[in-house]
Amino acid sequence: MSVRTKRNAEKALPDSYFAMVKEFPLTSIRDDVHLSAAQKRIDELLKEDLDDGAETYLDALTDLVETYEDEHISFADASEAEVLRELMRSNGLTQLSLAKAVGISQSTISAVLNGGRTFTKQQVVALARFFKVSPAAFLPR
Repeated sequence: MSVRTKRNAEKALPDSYFAMVKEFPLTSIRDDVHLSAAQKRIDELLKEDLDDGAETYLDALTDLVETYEDEHISFADASEAEVLRELMRSNGLTQLSLAKAVGISQSTISAVLNGGRTFTKQQVVALARFFKVSPAAFLPR
């Protein structure tokens, strides 16, 4: 990448991205302590209304956590429907109450629970924010 191209790419990102990188640098996750800190930062960000720079930062940090978990932690595979069903059960939600809370149609939620479709990226982000979990919880391994 040329210096000019690099400068143009950096200018495309809002200042919020760089401020977040200064607070919690985007580096490979080193150990479980670093993983815990990264997950805590993700949880904090999911509670906020993020601009484009913060969304880009969150995506990158989530990727780093996912990479570390893939290499160091084994999870039992759970489908998107199983994850959603458990989150709904543990929070005492019906399909209709969840639909109203997150702005996803009840028919879409029903279709996902029945295995007929998957959520879009925007829907996964909305659900992750609502349930205060990583978006990776809804993604297949």
